[in-house]
Amino acid sequence: MSTNPRYANGNRRRNHRARFKAMDAPCGICRGALGPIHYDEPSDAQHPLSFVIDEIRPVSKWRQFGYDSAKAAAADWTNLQAAHYCCNQRKGNKVNFSGIAPQMPQKVKELETDGDW
Repeated sequence: MSTNPRYANGNRRRNHRARFKAMDAPCGICRGALGPIHYDEPSDAQHPLSFVIDEIRPVSKWRQFGYDSAKAAAADWTNLQAAHYCCNQRKGNKVNFSGIAPQMPQKVKELETDGDW
């Protein structure tokens, strides 16, 4: 049975989460295009702007990036960034993913009138 390398060292992961929250870091994927991260919401699909930690270089590809193990990739502070839940889901395990921010609805421009009718 394999364990998730992200949580193999739970204390370190909790410290990373606390550090990002204290920094009030913006989403490293959409660069804040969707607004601020909701740090106090549960991280799940019901809260798409909630906080998750994203591995810039995916843990699943740890060998490709020269890490000694998946656990090492998950623990490397320079490989981590704060992200919205929805941005992280769209990115998946892609590398150099761009164009992550979905189109935000545009405000409907009020129609101009040519006078009182």
